Amino acid sequence: MVQGPLLYVIGIACLAVLVVLLIGVGGFAKGGEFNKKYANKIMRLRILMQFIAVIVIVGGIWLAKQGG
Repeated sequence: MVQGPLLYVIGIACLAVLVVLLIGVGGFAKGGEFNKKYANKIMRLRILMQFIAVIVIVGGIWLAKQGG
């Protein structure tokens, strides 16, 4: 099981994904100039954050299995 500081890093990574997702959904719901200007950038940022979160989670599981 993942413990210690790595657990906090995983939580922060997941929260970062959630924040970017909520900003994107909020911008989409509001529409207008903000959505036109930033929709693709926010989507790309969300994908990057998800990639980082997955790497951190997989790395944490791997470290936990290694006994570290």
